[in-house]
Amino acid sequence: MKLDSSIAAVVTGGASGLGEGTARMLASQGVKVAIFDMNAERGKQVASEIGGVFALCDVSNDASVDEALLMARQAHGVERILVNCAGIAPGRRVVSKKRETGELVAHDLATFEKTLAVNLAGTFRMIARSALALAAEPPVTPDGGRGVFICTASVAAEDGQIGQAAYSASKGGIVGMTLPIARDLAQLGIRVMTIMPGLFETPMFASVPDDYRQALEASIPHPSRLGRPTEYAALVRSIVENDMLNGTAIRLDGAIRLAPK
Repeated sequence: MKLDSSIAAVVTGGASGLGEGTARMLASQGVKVAIFDMNAERGKQVASEIGGVFALCDVSNDASVDEALLMARQAHGVERILVNCAGIAPGRRVVSKKRETGELVAHDLATFEKTLAVNLAGTFRMIARSALALAAEPPVTPDGGRGVFICTASVAAEDGQIGQAAYSASKGGIVGMTLPIARDLAQLGIRVMTIMPGLFETPMFASVPDDYRQALEASIPHPSRLGRPTEYAALVRSIVENDMLNGTAIRLDGAIRLAPK
């Protein structure tokens, strides 16, 4: 599928990090971009800079998603590209000690469920609602393609570290549903792909001490540095433009395999 001004896109988590890099790349190709995020101030700024629109959106909430999609479609039409970058990454062991008392406590279920609600169910919610609208649109490729949905998992889906039970479960779920959803939507001409980033330059690394950052970079075989949002965005572009990419997950990680901690 070609990237041009006839195409509309939605990028969740588009106010920063991988989502922002993707939104900027798409806009640079003429695509009409809608940014969905919980950070309204930053989201509006990025949308203004790229000539797109911003919608406040909690992907774990049906009404919020529906309202955001309505706003985006009123501005740009139905999205043919959906890139799911919204997510949270809590860290908690299954059993840990309270600092104050040394008492053993179990991982709270609320945090686990919230992580699944945002990362996994939120991704599915966006796909289902986008697919429903896109199914009524005419094809735009010679093969009958209508669009492409790209999900963001993580190498933690396969190499989950200590304290990542909830996060890894949510990202593993995204990888696991990629193929069946691609098969479900094949009859509609909608492709589904997942990217599994390794260690990338995102806001979560902004406050990391230099020595820890250097140790992380040294753990990546090649190139030994954090990935850049532009490199994630470049893979998004390749997926969109290559119609044979469908139903699988791609590691984008410099050959890293995460250690236990």
